[in-house]
Amino acid sequence: MAFHLVGLGVSRGIAIGPVHVLHRGEVEIAEYHLPPEAIDEEIRRFREALEVARAQLREIRTRIPPDTRADIVEFIDTHLLMLEDSTLTVAPEHLIRSQRINAEWALKQQRDALVEVFEAMDDAYLRTRKDDIDHVVTRIQRILQRAEEAEANTAPLPLEGAIVVADELTPADTVVLQHQGVIGFVTESGGPLSHTAIAARSLRIPAIVGVHEARRILRDGERIILDGQRGVLVGDPDEGLLSWYEARRLEEQRRRSDLARLRARPATTRDGVRVRLQGNIELPEDVQALIEAGAEGVGLYRTEFLYMDQDRLPDEETQLETYAEIIAHLEGLPLTIRTLDLGADKSPAGTDGTPCTNPALGLRGIRLCLHEPGLFRPQLRAILRASALGPVRLMLPMLTNLDEVRQVRRLIGDLRRELDEQGLPYDPRLPVGGMIETPAAALLAEGFARELDFLSLGTNDLIQYTLAIDRVDDEVAYLYDPLHPAVIEAIHRVLRAGERNGTPVSMCGEMAGDPALVPLLLALGLRDLSIHPAALLEIKDRIRRTTLPPRRLSDHPDYDEITAFVTALTHTQPI
Repeated sequence: MAFHLVGLGVSRGIAIGPVHVLHRGEVEIAEYHLPPEAIDEEIRRFREALEVARAQLREIRTRIPPDTRADIVEFIDTHLLMLEDSTLTVAPEHLIRSQRINAEWALKQQRDALVEVFEAMDDAYLRTRKDDIDHVVTRIQRILQRAEEAEANTAPLPLEGAIVVADELTPADTVVLQHQGVIGFVTESGGPLSHTAIAARSLRIPAIVGVHEARRILRDGERIILDGQRGVLVGDPDEGLLSWYEARRLEEQRRRSDLARLRARPATTRDGVRVRLQGNIELPEDVQALIEAGAEGVGLYRTEFLYMDQDRLPDEETQLETYAEIIAHLEGLPLTIRTLDLGADKSPAGTDGTPCTNPALGLRGIRLCLHEPGLFRPQLRAILRASALGPVRLMLPMLTNLDEVRQVRRLIGDLRRELDEQGLPYDPRLPVGGMIETPAAALLAEGFARELDFLSLGTNDLIQYTLAIDRVDDEVAYLYDPLHPAVIEAIHRVLRAGERNGTPVSMCGEMAGDPALVPLLLALGLRDLSIHPAALLEIKDRIRRTTLPPRRLSDHPDYDEITAFVTALTHTQPI
């Protein structure tokens, strides 16, 4: 008899095949102290483990096909770079010597210190980047404990055509398993922004995360159906279910082939409404994937990675060089640079931040930047100078009051005078915009629309703060609801404020990348979406299949009317 397991669908698609349960014993770390004469041998053992880890990742790197998406390659390259970074190579050796402890325990201490920095970040995506540290450290720990050898001696089941069920997977695991023919993933942990989820979406492998007890319930070799869109796993399916899902799977394969034909076509609704589709990036290397997908520019460039894993702050010239590289790659397409948006329990190197008991509500985003002018001024100068090289926009994160905007405007004025005195060029008309991602900013949207040149709805945080839900926490992630009436009302308020003041409003959160929500967003009046490049063609296709109602929802002053329309639109239009 068929049974269902439910998790979070993070990568669309249907997979039908046998289960391969990936059992990995937990890495248990014991602390023990060493006699002085054993210290050098322990450091040698640690260095050997590092070299084995590097060799493993280099081998995986060589297996990646040349046409693999850049963001997948970057996962592996990031881990290789971390294995050269002093925070994971030199620092543990200092701990081994100073505390006379074993390598495993020294590495664990260093891992805990680094993860604490990431957990202090309120940006949901950046917080999940602590996974990089966990994955690299776990790889080294397993080598130190010879767990890799023990697992290698276990005869594996064939992986061609299998659906892997695991506690969690690393980006390297994902690449290798796909290379071995795996057709789907199910993990017991993780969220929509976990690296397993991101890698699965980029590789177009159906995946579900957060399926608790999956390894206990499912057996090796049993046939299951994985529905990555609905987040449902069907065990022991009958012939009727198998036939229905097989038809859906073939239809999705045909549709993906059709999407490739849309790259050069405009994002225009059936009734002729033009929508601008831009992309979100974090690194200069991301621009290539964005251009290949046909994006019309960068609607969100996260600059945090310039500041992370650094012993000192990036100076003005370093930042300018990075911005200039991206502008050159874009070849005239616009670049929207979001200023630094780090959390507050730990501040970037070189700042005077003090511990915060609640990072989500502490010194972060624009608050941190205004509190630390030594951090903020070089970035603003670099952005101003970059504006002379191409179409650049400056965007401020986590705004909650108008005085923050006015302080930034005054600071920009001071920096312009400095650049004038130094004879350094910049665009005097550089647009300055702001992220609307807190309930306070949404309530004050009218004022922000008057003060700023453009607004961008950051729905990831806006939903999280409005509903008091951490979507990375799989215990409450099911309550994360983009269609909650309070969220729709907040978006509606911002759009009406933008219209009344002639201020453009875009959306750069993941809500913009959900095909099911596209008709609603367009009906609300949004005409500018910025999304992950991997989702761009699918969103363009949804736009081209949408016919808008005669009146935009932002024209409706009555909240009950809006709610009724949202319900009708999201439940009656075919997806």
